[in-house]
Amino acid sequence: MVKQEALKNHLDALRNSIPELKGVLLASNEGLPVAHSLSNGTDPNRVAAMAAACTSLGRRISESIATGALCEVSVRGDDGVLFVYSAGPKAVLAVMGPMGSNAGLIHLEARGIAKEIGEMF
Repeated sequence: MVKQEALKNHLDALRNSIPELKGVLLASNEGLPVAHSLSNGTDPNRVAAMAAACTSLGRRISESIATGALCEVSVRGDDGVLFVYSAGPKAVLAVMGPMGSNAGLIHLEARGIAKEIGEMF
């Protein structure tokens, strides 16, 4: 229970530092939700599966073009952005924001949180 609470605290800290975020989710590399803070009834199972798929594809691309270990993947649509960060060898951190979000601030905060979460495992 202590680890679950620590994970939730990390996600809450990220949401609190960037209030406009639509959601934050931690998932296993297999696409299962571990912890989340999502708004608007977003399905955590669906987001976890998509985040894991993004990182899986990103890892394959990264390996094939020899850019080293995957750190993050970004997806931008008409109405928002999704950033997926590697959180150690077993997990991914997905951060969703509206269009116009401050990507620099999101990266600054989320990269640190992803690293801390990765060290927990």
